Formats: sequence, C-alpha cells, structure tokens
Amino acid sequence: MVRGSDRASRIDWVIRQCRLLNSIADEFDRTRPFEGLTIGTGIHLEAKGVALMLVLRRGGARVISTGNLNSTQPGALDYLNNHGVETVGGPTQSAAERLGWIDEILDERPDLILDNGGDMYVRWLERPHDGLRGGTEETTSGRILLAPLRDRLRMPILVINDSPIKQFAENRHAVGQSTVESFMRLTNMATNGRSVVVLGYGGVGKGLAINFRNNHAQVSVLELDPVLRMEALWDGFAVPDRPAALSAADIVVTSTAGRGVIGPEDLEVLHDGVILVNVGHLPVEIDVPGIAASPQVASQAPADDGITTFHLRDGRAIHLLTDGHMVNLAGPRPLGNSIESMDIGFSLQVRCLEAIALGQVGPESCVVPVPRQIDELVARSYVELSAPGV
Repeated sequence: MVRGSDRASRIDWVIRQCRLLNSIADEFDRTRPFEGLTIGTGIHLEAKGVALMLVLRRGGARVISTGNLNSTQPGALDYLNNHGVETVGGPTQSAAERLGWIDEILDERPDLILDNGGDMYVRWLERPHDGLRGGTEETTSGRILLAPLRDRLRMPILVINDSPIKQFAENRHAVGQSTVESFMRLTNMATNGRSVVVLGYGGVGKGLAINFRNNHAQVSVLELDPVLRMEALWDGFAVPDRPAALSAADIVVTSTAGRGVIGPEDLEVLHDGVILVNVGHLPVEIDVPGIAASPQVASQAPADDGITTFHLRDGRAIHLLTDGHMVNLAGPRPLGNSIESMDIGFSLQVRCLEAIALGQVGPESCVVPVPRQIDELVARSYVELSAPGV
C-alpha cells in the first residue's frame, strides 16, 4: 500500500499523461527558448494548467501566474509554489480582486503574456511597460475583446482558440464531453430523453449538441447567425424559435461568448425544474444578478454542491449550476476538459510563445490565429506519439 508522501497526487497523474508537453519539456531542457524572460500568465489553475507552467519553467522562464474567476484550485497553487512557479492570489469570484492580482503580475514587467480572456492585455494598455514582446490569448471571448484594440496593442498576440486543432480537439470533442460529465456528476441525473437547448453553434456549441445527443438527449439549437443555424439543422438538430425552445427545455446550456443571453425576461417561459448551465468562459452569459433581483423570484436557496434554486412566486423552481460559472471548472471536484485535449491545446500555447520569444512572429500578427506551421508541428508530433511508426 502506498502511504503518506509516497502517494502520487492527481497532478502527478495528469503531468504523466501529457505526452506532447513532456516531449516539448525534454526539448526545452536543451534549447531553453525562454532563458532570462518573465512570462506572466492568467489561466485556469488546475492540474493541466500546472503541467503547462512547468514546461515554461523548463524552457528557462521565470513564470508568474494567477488564476481565473472561480476555477483556481488550492492544490494547484501549492504544487506550483513547490516547483518554482510564482503564484499571485487564490480562488475568487471577485473580478475586482482578480484585477488586483493582474496588476501584481504586470508590476513584474513580464516579457510575454499568456492570457485567458484578454484581461491582462487590456490592463497592460492602461498601465504599459516597455519590453512586452507579445503573447497568446486562449479564448474566443478574449479575441472578441482584443480585436478592436489591435492598433493600440501592436504586438504579436496569437489566439489559440482559432486554431483548427483547438477547434476540433477541445471545442468539438472535449468541452462537450466534460460538460455532460459535469452535469451528471453535479445533478446525479441522466440526460436520456431530456430536452436540451444549446445557445450558440460555434465550435463549443457544436460539441455540446453532439455530446448531449450522444448521451440520448433531445437537442435543440438557438443560433442567431442564419448560416450556423442552417448548419445545425443539417447536422440533425431542431432549430425552433426562442420561446418554443426555452418553454420545452429541461436543460439550457449557454456557449455564446455573449452577455446576458439568458436573463430575467426568460423566466416567463422557462418551465418548472429547468436547469441552467453555462459553459462560456465568463460568468456573464446567464444574468444571475438579474434573475435573482426579478420580482418573479420569491426566494433563493443557497448553493448546495453547485446547485442554486430560485423559487418563483407562482411555485416554479429554476435551478442554476455553479452560480453561472463554467460548469466544467467550477463546483465540487471540477476536472475540466480531458487531459489529452488540454495537452494538445497547451502545446499550441507553448509553441506560440516560443515563436514570439525567438522573434519568429512579428507585430503584424496581432490577435490572429495560430500560424499554420505551428499547427502542423503540433499535429505531426501528436500523431507520432500516438501512432508510432506512422
């Protein structure tokens, strides 16, 4: 029996499964592309994020990291601090508190930024320092925020979520899988035969719709873009109008990168027992404060193991998972997306930061997708590791 300090942690397990990141780390032991550089990061600090930070360290970087809203895991902070990565802050649902931690990272004048949501770049524009070479942005939400600021940023910022690899590996496959897993773990309910409405049919929305259907739910899609709505129809999903979809929904899942796509105005049509779930990066897609303040709400039961219930005056109950935060990275024992998918996505991160550090990408690549040659490098490496001899 393994006891005490000999027991391998879940973080150790995750790191061992990150084949791509481990192969890059072995390479970085020799090449040290980040020697003498400081990398400031603001990402979800959980086990797979730890694996990413350690690879950057092995590339020679000083790494200073803070987490995102409601997803930082204390065990990840402890592990990073014990392995040479500096951390700032801890778990929080306060945007103001997190902004203070971003300021602490920018006080260290990082040479590169690895961001998740665009907040650190926006803050840098408000209090710039010399020497920032550029960096990466993980999310579509961040790209939407940063794209109008290109003329002011004027540095290479590569958007990981716009990589076709990221789109199919993480968005189409992993997010849907982890959302279904999180829903079933939090509620202990089956999806079989339930009416699921997915808001948004981008890469994440497609994966959500497919995975809920694969788990025997009846899936409808709400999408404003007429081309994507047609695609959803061709993919075999119902595309009803909004009132019809929401009134029939047992489960409503948001994945739009928008704000307030479900709000108090929808309480009129949502039926008793409906469950609201957010998968978007920011906890704003479901207008939780607006729902809580609605005159239709008589009382609100405190969150219990990730489930909050709003009791309406007419007797209906509306349930909300993880306070509207990303369901697969919040609530009890959050695991996030699969190790394999994040190994791929974080390898794209590392290779993009390497290219910027080495001067292989210039300021003309400001808020643009991952360069094709990096996509191809990661794809070849993954296939070689997964299918030796191919």
